[in-house]
Amino acid sequence: MSHRVKANDGRIWLFDKVLVEQRGEYWHFRMWLDGENKYVRESLKTKNLETAKKRAEDRYIELRSDQKMGKRYFSITVEDGVKMYLASKQQIVDLGTITKGRLGTIKTHLNHWLDYINRDTRLKDLERNAAEGYFTYRIKHSKHGVAHTTLFNEQSTINSMMSFLFKKKESVVDAFDFPKLSKYEIDNEIVRRQTLTNDEYNALTKAMRTYVDREVNNLDDDEYMMRQMARHYVLIAANAGLRTGEQQQLRWCDVKLKAHDQGVALQSKLLAEIFVRKETSKVRKDRKLFCRGGHYFKRWKELAKPKRTTDLMFSLDGTTRISNRAILYHFHRMVKLAGIEDHEARGIVPYSLRHFMVTQRMLSGLSPQQVAEMCGTSEPEIRKTYYHLIDDRRLANAVADYRRDKDGRIITI
Repeated sequence: MSHRVKANDGRIWLFDKVLVEQRGEYWHFRMWLDGENKYVRESLKTKNLETAKKRAEDRYIELRSDQKMGKRYFSITVEDGVKMYLASKQQIVDLGTITKGRLGTIKTHLNHWLDYINRDTRLKDLERNAAEGYFTYRIKHSKHGVAHTTLFNEQSTINSMMSFLFKKKESVVDAFDFPKLSKYEIDNEIVRRQTLTNDEYNALTKAMRTYVDREVNNLDDDEYMMRQMARHYVLIAANAGLRTGEQQQLRWCDVKLKAHDQGVALQSKLLAEIFVRKETSKVRKDRKLFCRGGHYFKRWKELAKPKRTTDLMFSLDGTTRISNRAILYHFHRMVKLAGIEDHEARGIVPYSLRHFMVTQRMLSGLSPQQVAEMCGTSEPEIRKTYYHLIDDRRLANAVADYRRDKDGRIITI
């Protein structure tokens, strides 16, 4: 290999646009990258010229190989990559393809990733094995544990982002290899802990009556209406099992009340027929469901006195929906008033009301498919998440028994 030496300037050209130059006592490597229009400058960490030449040649070959594979030397940070991806998702929100709530979930997922990987990490330094410890990190640093469906959803979000950044030539990998989780090792125990028991729910409904009492709490009109809205939000969530975004965006025109006669007893129950619009649904599909608790909708309407049928149901002015923070604040206060002391350790949150609804419907005899249709999810997802309930029903089936009365009629016991 021939070198072009520039006399007395401490520079030696090895290739076109590649040189070693002396800075102080040490030699440095410099190479121009056409695709990025920048110089690579690195110390060769030697005072010996021949050693410097050899290291510079090796580095040149490495960088040329990276360029042929599409790998860029100068990299944005992981945090910048996340910002770029979120900006692209915001454009999709503006088009109405995904909801603002879904974008919020994506942001939450990627914030967990940033906390794990370090926000200043160069994106191009990450290899496919960069997520090997992610699930362990999330479980260890989560106060209430993490359901495996949550981890899988985060994995999907992260790899969707990496695919986007790879296509933009900002990453050298299009996805990470995440560790595998046992099928049911996390979800069932966490969901069981986060679900209210029947006794706890009864205590909660009783406590909520006290929570909204004007005289007991000396409430002004604004606080009284806010507490009533939070109370009815909880009651309706426990009966309808709607996702947070779906329930917060319900409008009065989305709900119709229907009386339903209960068989031989001829007891009439007021049911709610709820239409979930695709633009408010996580899965972007319309669905219709019937649920118990129609009288809660009727009572809240009498209190709220909406001016238009298009007004938001859970809103004090019809246009501004109740915030997650407000729901969480009042929910925790009502749960504490109900005497559920371990609610924080168990991770009981408003989403626990969806777990409660599913539990009630499945233990009442509905199939996973029927519950899935009500909840707007898939039968496999219900089976996976609420596997413990299926086991409970199997056990109940195994120990079921009967006897005959004196007239020979069969009585289930």
